[in-house]
Amino acid sequence: MATIVSRFLSFLASWIALQLIPNKELGVVLFAFNIISFIIPFSGLGLSQGLIRYGALLKTKQEKDKLFSYTFKKGIFVSILMILLIIITSYFIPFQFENTYKFLALLSILILPMFAFEMLKIKFRLEHNNKQFAFTEVLYNSILIILVFVLSYLYKEIGYIFALLLAPTITVLAFYKNRSFTLKKTQKPSIVNLSFWKYGFFASLSNVATQLLFVIDIFLIGYILKDAEMVTNYRYISIIPFSILFLPRVFIATDFVAFTEKIYNKKYIFNYIKSYMLLFFIVSILLLLCSALFSEQILSIFDESFIQFSSSFIILTIGVCGILLLRGLFGNLLSSIGKAHVNYYIISVALIINIISNYYLIPKYGIKGAAITSALLMWFTGISSAICFAILYKKETNTTS
Repeated sequence: MATIVSRFLSFLASWIALQLIPNKELGVVLFAFNIISFIIPFSGLGLSQGLIRYGALLKTKQEKDKLFSYTFKKGIFVSILMILLIIITSYFIPFQFENTYKFLALLSILILPMFAFEMLKIKFRLEHNNKQFAFTEVLYNSILIILVFVLSYLYKEIGYIFALLLAPTITVLAFYKNRSFTLKKTQKPSIVNLSFWKYGFFASLSNVATQLLFVIDIFLIGYILKDAEMVTNYRYISIIPFSILFLPRVFIATDFVAFTEKIYNKKYIFNYIKSYMLLFFIVSILLLLCSALFSEQILSIFDESFIQFSSSFIILTIGVCGILLLRGLFGNLLSSIGKAHVNYYIISVALIINIISNYYLIPKYGIKGAAITSALLMWFTGISSAICFAILYKKETNTTS
């Protein structure tokens, strides 16, 4: 329920920004924000990913706290280096939209508080403290919506950027004193080895590539069509389909630690897969019916001008069903058995196909071409993840038995 409330508040914050900021200026901010969005999962060099998987394998709270302190300190240092690197390198990039560098430099700072916020949530998950995890989600999005309204009203696009920066910062500071956030020297945990770093690196690369898969359309629409308003159009018609992706995240956020602890219990895992797929088959059918019957009414919530893109909205919804049914489940199961690198390889292939297809389809069909490419690739990555997990899980269970 907290995740549903959080997604609604996040959606509302985006709607408020659209009402208060002119489309052209907002399009440039979104262009810069999408660049940062796909870098954020790589913050801390993937240490947060290593923390949740390897932390779930540890038995005692003391061991988990020790691993948390170690990864938090190292991740903060790496995140600061990443921010400096982005600010310096982006200065030499000739962006086609005015103010892109200024917005990008400001938004790069978001890497640091979002890493700390992610670490906070992972700590709650490792402790099986879902109530506190839920509270942090609601608190963050509540703060975000207030800041977006106030700062966007007063300072337009600059206010929106500062709202994005301040929301995770305030949330983390609210928990700072009692959640073991420390930069003091900590002893290296015994579980931290080359496999730990490798897993975190590839898991974060996979997340970065996944984010890029969702935002590459934004980049290419801006680059090929050279129209900031079309960037805004595509961003907003995709908000609701992509927001639906919070549904599998609800289950994974709650269950990842639990099924990682029992990953080699075949009966448990197979029953989980069966119940998950049955639930999301029903959800997908309902989602497709709603989008087909009410696409125009849904898009008019944002603006009447978006109704003309209803076919692209429906296409994206069809693609999202591939994530709901397959990718969300099997991608995380691959990570659970320590095969995060396989997710990265699948997404990398999809990215290459995405770029090639969009260069052909966007000039021909506009943003509908981008929607077609995204929908096909969401199903491609889902099916590929399911096949790879079936093969690798059989090998893993045979080896452990």
